[in-house]
Parts: sequence; structure tokens; C-alpha cells
Amino acid sequence: MSQSELTLKVEDLQTYFFTREGAVKAVDGISFDVKKGEIIGLVGESGSGKSVTGFSIMGLIDPPGRIAGGRIMFNGTDLAKLPEAEMRDIRGKKIALIFQDPMMTLNPVLRIDTQMTEAILAHEKISKEDARQRARDALGQVGISSPDQRLKSYPHQFSGGMRQRVAIAIALLNKPDLIIADEPTTALYVTIQAQILYEAQKLCRETGTAMIWITHDLTVVAGLASRICVMYAGRIVEKGRIDEVLDDPRHPYTYGLIGSVPSRNKRGGPLYQIPGMTPSLLKLAPGCAFRERCGRATDACLAVPEPQQPQPGREVRCFHPYGEVK
Repeated sequence: MSQSELTLKVEDLQTYFFTREGAVKAVDGISFDVKKGEIIGLVGESGSGKSVTGFSIMGLIDPPGRIAGGRIMFNGTDLAKLPEAEMRDIRGKKIALIFQDPMMTLNPVLRIDTQMTEAILAHEKISKEDARQRARDALGQVGISSPDQRLKSYPHQFSGGMRQRVAIAIALLNKPDLIIADEPTTALYVTIQAQILYEAQKLCRETGTAMIWITHDLTVVAGLASRICVMYAGRIVEKGRIDEVLDDPRHPYTYGLIGSVPSRNKRGGPLYQIPGMTPSLLKLAPGCAFRERCGRATDACLAVPEPQQPQPGREVRCFHPYGEVK
């Protein structure tokens, strides 16, 4: 794959939080890339490092956290080394972030039209009327009816799902090269969720915008992304094409996640669950972080497994993966 096809290439990213008790390795040496127009899914349990990965790309890691190593190559520029002033020019224009909580995007005391037009005028020199028209179109794009009237509203006059759609519309305003979506459809009805997923795919297909969709919901990412990265305890334990990973999971953790989906369990029976709890990143046991919850673990797992490639484009970090590793 040529570098010109890549929007983002993350190499050995390490984001640590340095506390009095020690270093919390929230992201511990992950690597992945996103092509132009591609949607990849970043999945895992809470605390796996998904959101911290997104914040690292955006340069939004606050002390005591910091990027301790690795590169974040965005259109040929290493964001990890970029001064804050230059990152401010990129945020919102070239890279947009959709938060899980829309009130992290919206100002409660400003009307929607003010917030949306300011997001445009901060990066482009166009008339307020043109900015307002673009804001109106963006609201319509995410399924908000009567956009002219809604532009005059305040955030508290919207439901939670409507506020999330406004936040998504703001992310689309400047036609960014990369959108990082941190579980943006969690609060939406299924029908509206489907509409947003359709619009996301359409946007990426037609404009070449790349997207990282962060979620714990495999059913959402299954119909949205082309590739998937499964995270556990700050590391990517498996990645590959979405159909290959979901149809033939190799890592025991991926296998457990898929088995936990309600539709895969017998009707009337107890839901399958992965045994144990997500480990504390401050006190990780030696070796494989999933070892204490894994039914396939042996003494070999006391060492940290290196990534293996069972087939082209597929990667799994495990000593005892499911299936035959060639």
C-alpha cells in the first residue's frame, strides 16, 4: 500500500499516565492504519484503551498523561511531535472528534446556529450566510427535521439523541480528512442509528474521508467497518478484515466478545460471558494481559506474545490462537 493511499498510520503508539502509584499504560505499543475513504472499527471492553487512542491522535491527552513513544502519521505529518498551535489548526478542520457525550461538544448557553457557524468561520473565510447554509445542510444530513427552526434552538431544547445528532453534524461541517467517532450512536434509537451509520458510510465513500469508529458494540461495527482492531488492556490483540475476524476469530478474547453477543446465545438460556474482570492497567500480571481470564493459557503465556500473521492482512497476538496459524 502506497503512503499516498493512507490518511493515518499509527506506529507503536504508547500513551502513559504517570501517577504516584506508577505508570498506567493506557495505550501500550499499538499500530494500525486507515486508508482514504475507509472505516475501521476499534473495539473492546471499557478500559481497553480505545478512547485514549482517539484522544492521543487528537493531541488531547492532559497531564499526568502524555504520549511516551511512537508516531502518529497524518497525511505525512507526525502529530505526536506537532506544536499545540499547529494542532489547533488541524482539530475540527482536518480531524474531527465525535464524543460519546454530546454536551462535551455543545455549549449549553449558545444557540445551535452560533456554535455551528463559529466552527466553520474559525477555519474558513466565508460569509455568515454561507456558513449558516452549510450548518443547515449538515443538520438535514443527520436527519434533523425543520433545520431552519432547529438552528435557533439551545442544546437543552433537544433530546439526548437529537443533541448527539447535532454533535455529529458539527463534525461533518468542515469535511475533515479523518473523523474519530467515540461511540456516537449509543444514545440513539435503532432507526436513527441506522440512518447515521448509512450517512457515515456514504460520506466516506463519496468524499474520501477516513473514519475510526470506537465502540464496544460488535453488531454496529459489523455492518459499518471494512477492518477491525480488537483492543485489550492497551494493546491490539487481533486485527483484520471485519468479515474474517467475526467469522473466524483467532484470539480467545475476540472469540469471547463474539460469543457474548445475545443473538449468538440460545433463547432462554444464560448469556455467555468472559470469566473474570478487566485487569487494572496499573497492576498488570506478567506476560499476556488476558492470561488470567483465558481457558487456553499455558506457562508460555507468562511471556508477552508477539503479533503473528496467520494470513495476509490478518494479525493476532497470542501463543495459542484458535485455528491453524501458518
